Amino acid sequence: MSLTAEKCQKYSQILKEELVPALGCTEPTCVAYVSAKARQVLGMEPDGITIESSGNIIKNVKGAVVPNTGNLRGIEAAAVVGVFGGDADRELEVLTDVKPEDLERAVEAAKQGFCKVKLLETPANLHVIATVTAEGGHYASVEIVHTHTNIVRIEKDGEILFSKPFDPNDFNQSLTDRSCLNVKDILEYADTADLSAVAPILERQIECNTKISKEGLTHPYGACVGSTLLKYYGDDVKVRARAAAAAGSDARMSGCILPVVINSGSGNQGMTVSLPVIVYAKELGVSHEKLLRALALSNLLATHQKTAIGRLSAYCGAVSAACGAGAAITYLCGGTYEQICLTLVNSLGNVSGMVCDGAKPSCAAKIASAVDAAIMGHCMAMDHKMFEPGEGLISDDIESTIHNIGRLGHDGMRETDHEILEMMVGE
Repeated sequence: MSLTAEKCQKYSQILKEELVPALGCTEPTCVAYVSAKARQVLGMEPDGITIESSGNIIKNVKGAVVPNTGNLRGIEAAAVVGVFGGDADRELEVLTDVKPEDLERAVEAAKQGFCKVKLLETPANLHVIATVTAEGGHYASVEIVHTHTNIVRIEKDGEILFSKPFDPNDFNQSLTDRSCLNVKDILEYADTADLSAVAPILERQIECNTKISKEGLTHPYGACVGSTLLKYYGDDVKVRARAAAAAGSDARMSGCILPVVINSGSGNQGMTVSLPVIVYAKELGVSHEKLLRALALSNLLATHQKTAIGRLSAYCGAVSAACGAGAAITYLCGGTYEQICLTLVNSLGNVSGMVCDGAKPSCAAKIASAVDAAIMGHCMAMDHKMFEPGEGLISDDIESTIHNIGRLGHDGMRETDHEILEMMVGE
């Protein structure tokens, strides 16, 4: 038994850090949060805001609807609504209580050029600085880096009110050390550990993500990928698993105000890593405890993959999340450690090249494709079929394969990320 009590505690803490509720796409919400926080610190009527942002934030905010705004999109919309209607104390649920008069004021301010946006030259993929100004030369500035609510500096009128050191090249510095994660110990934790400390957040993930999935299936959000799957592909569990995750994204990317419990800073990943597992658990008739253990497994496996890739990348995060879900489905079906590893290998050997071209309604289709690959990987694994070491990025053990994927997503796709951003902003 390699899982120590200390490591078990770390795994529980990682789940607590990752599985938090968020309203709407997390990148626009991050911009709204840092803007609302700057306004809160300023403490007076603002006359403008400047957002300095890393390219990945710009990419992921461009196409997603800002929640509680009707159909507004983009950094300017997220920033001005955050300033005039956001509640900074609610962090990633900052836009929950935007009032009609707040929205009207924000829209008018945006028309008057209230918000300016600048590209921030930074090695950190998630980096935002919001500076709110007021008459008399007063200003307040708030800086976030690496994770969506990780404030590293608060400044007002030249005085540093809060500051903590950070390495712009190391996003894991702001979190519990992820180097302890590995597939074998994650499985042992999920299968044997006392989950009482994390059961409430897993229950919340089931409740919130199931609710928004049903919303997406019953109302015409986005391109209706989830309901299209059910209409044309049938009612098999494999289809329902894909449709559940896709429908949640249909709703969320199109401005649905229901919260989602996220994974790796992403609501789409939070839904992808959980909803297929929930669907399969119901189909198989497993106990509720078994479902909770499967969700602990899927969430930690997704987090493990994302540790090397980073929070934001040109590598589509739905792939990491779907791989975790596929492995958890194998676990629900009585699969061994070896079969869980095969599920990951088979899934990664299939769709690991999918790119992220921003958060938007079409993410639902990518989620459906990633979950499809994960389910096929699961089916292959249950029959002891696998892609062999040496085939592409597949190595001779699972940890080396995950390392290869991390290198691809973090280093190899850096130029891809740059080109995607330039195409999206029309340069």
